[in-house]
Amino acid sequence: MPDYRHELLFGTFLTPVADQAERVVALARLTEQVGLDLVTVQDHPYQARFLDTWTLLSVIAAGTSTLRVSPNVANLPLRPPAVLARSVATLDILSGGRVELGLGAGAFWDGIAALGGPRLTAAQGVDALEEGIEVIRAMWKAGGKAVRVDGDHHRVRGAHPGPAPVHDVGILLGAYKRRMLDMTGRLADGWLPSHAYAGLDALPAMNAIIDEAALGAGRSPADIRRLYNIGGTFTGSGRAFLQGPAGVWAEQLAELTLDQGMSAYILASDDPDDIRRFAAEVVPAVRELVDAERAGSPTATGAGRSTGVSAAIVRSVSPDVPAHPAPAAVAAPGGGVPPALGVTPTPDDGTRLSDVQVWDETTRPTGPAPDPARTYTPGEQAAGRHLVDVHDHLRQELAEIRRLVEEVTSGAMDPGIARSHINTMTMRQNNWTVGAYCESYCRVVTTHHTIEDQSLFPRLRRADPGLVPVVDRLEQEHHVIHEVLEDVDRALVAFVSEPDGHKALRGAMDLLSDTLLSHLSYEERELVEPLARLGLH
Repeated sequence: MPDYRHELLFGTFLTPVADQAERVVALARLTEQVGLDLVTVQDHPYQARFLDTWTLLSVIAAGTSTLRVSPNVANLPLRPPAVLARSVATLDILSGGRVELGLGAGAFWDGIAALGGPRLTAAQGVDALEEGIEVIRAMWKAGGKAVRVDGDHHRVRGAHPGPAPVHDVGILLGAYKRRMLDMTGRLADGWLPSHAYAGLDALPAMNAIIDEAALGAGRSPADIRRLYNIGGTFTGSGRAFLQGPAGVWAEQLAELTLDQGMSAYILASDDPDDIRRFAAEVVPAVRELVDAERAGSPTATGAGRSTGVSAAIVRSVSPDVPAHPAPAAVAAPGGGVPPALGVTPTPDDGTRLSDVQVWDETTRPTGPAPDPARTYTPGEQAAGRHLVDVHDHLRQELAEIRRLVEEVTSGAMDPGIARSHINTMTMRQNNWTVGAYCESYCRVVTTHHTIEDQSLFPRLRRADPGLVPVVDRLEQEHHVIHEVLEDVDRALVAFVSEPDGHKALRGAMDLLSDTLLSHLSYEERELVEPLARLGLH
């Protein structure tokens, strides 16, 4: 199957559990905060434990500014299409054009009937869905003639159409069987299956049915976006689909885009750490791989440029704090990454905010010199760039912490305003303090280092003995950074309980910035090329 060359989109698929309502909304905000495009929610109105999907999506849209929202998928037998059309258009207007409409023919007919809905056969459900799409599209034509649909399951007799959505809302069908797939090709804007019900082996045949139906209806197969609900773990061996390191996820999803035309990946997870990791480690790598392949050049999407967040940007939030120069040998960039790799490690700018030195940076070992004649495939380049992408996420969040800490502790930001900022960045909804975000960030850093220590580093030692001194040093620095993070935790306690606690907190943050930024730069300098060369991602 071809690559339809649609823009890549990434999102989440959340469970609308009623007794965790605040957490569900917070997960949606997190989806936006980490840079994903779309949040979706399943729609099972007969499930008493779930929130009403449309009300929930409205609250999510009101609490975000860029995030698209969609049911995944709306249960049409319990949502009359004429009324649903107006609900969709209204939310699209209020959200500034951020609504898409996932639709399903219905299932779990006992539950539907229990709420007063129709009990249909599978064939009748498909017929009713096609009638429903006709009603919905007609109702969106504001100012047009009265809507009249005289179907077997949906009848609209003279309804005035409108309001119209402010953008062309996509109708996305959750389709698996031939008649539904055929309808997707003829009438829909997108196909929204789940991996659990449409596995990799089934995708080519399903896509072929959609493409054939599109051509038969005078459409291009590229008119139908292909979305995919996915789930997995980051702890597997990498042999199964989405069961392994983030780099494996990236390669598998990029391959699906290039070979099967899938272009939107929606993560079914209610775990905030999975969402953060998906956004920070998987999404950038998928984009790099797909962009490089589409451009026909391994350097098309940024090879040769630095993708790192400057250390100076992170430190610049405290311009009045005197900076101390590091030794010249430390500030100089390393030479361990050949230009052919097309990835530039983020340099250490050499400035230090704290007088405390927790290690001697001049004693850091270097790894074996790379082969200057070696070339690198797009996949290898993406593997090397992956480490920089992950570190960039840590740098960006560190900069945001420093900004919040500085503004709140100096009195420049009202705690209530800080609370609204933290609301979008952390899941700790019941602890509206500077410490909420700081503590969350400390856990992210610790988790990242634990993954390296327990998974990546042993593999590097085995793959290239020349890297052993470097890996040993990086592991030692992880332990030191852990102690620095503990100092931040203690400073947070002092900030809350002691009058001059802000001094200790600022000092701890300065030391964290110095040590973490220096370490990340050193790690990139020494590991970007081995990760590409050895394929350990």
